[in-house]
Amino acid sequence: MFSKYAYPTLLLCAVMGVAHAQNVPGSMIDPDAYSGLAADRRAHQIGDTLTVVVTETARATASANTDASGGVQLGARTQTRNGGHTYGLGLSGDDAGQGNTTRAGSLQAQLAVRVLAIEGDGMLRIHGAQTVVINGEKQNFVLTGLVRSEDISTNNTILSNRISEANIEYTGQGDVSAAQRHSILYRITRWLGLI
Repeated sequence: MFSKYAYPTLLLCAVMGVAHAQNVPGSMIDPDAYSGLAADRRAHQIGDTLTVVVTETARATASANTDASGGVQLGARTQTRNGGHTYGLGLSGDDAGQGNTTRAGSLQAQLAVRVLAIEGDGMLRIHGAQTVVINGEKQNFVLTGLVRSEDISTNNTILSNRISEANIEYTGQGDVSAAQRHSILYRITRWLGLI
């Protein structure tokens, strides 16, 4: 049997999303754990989770051109009774160099992270990790950073480019990644400049 105060408390919490209503004896609602239908469900306290949509694309290009030229001319003239003689010596040189480097990378993923702490300025410190094993190849995905509450969307997601001090690591272990590593003999001969 419900108390005559149970229904008004339920109605008040459901409509207003009140989190700290007084606990009325006989009420079915725990005010400290209840979240109203219209309440904000975005992460805002320690222990809350949110989804990070990672869409990182990086591209860097650098180029350099160098041109140098120089020349030296030496001349001498001698005069004798029979006439004059002119001697000359010249050196010149040109040097030109050009270099280009390009790096590109792209990463797209979704990762659930947890709020670990709330900084003094109200920013949320987040951390999340995910491990996926496919055919013996282990992929590790780790993300940490700081998030502003106002950057979290209403469906409790945030884009990775809105994370401050973001540290995104995506590494792999297994046959595929091992095949991409050079052998120790190759690295030594490369370091010695033999190949």
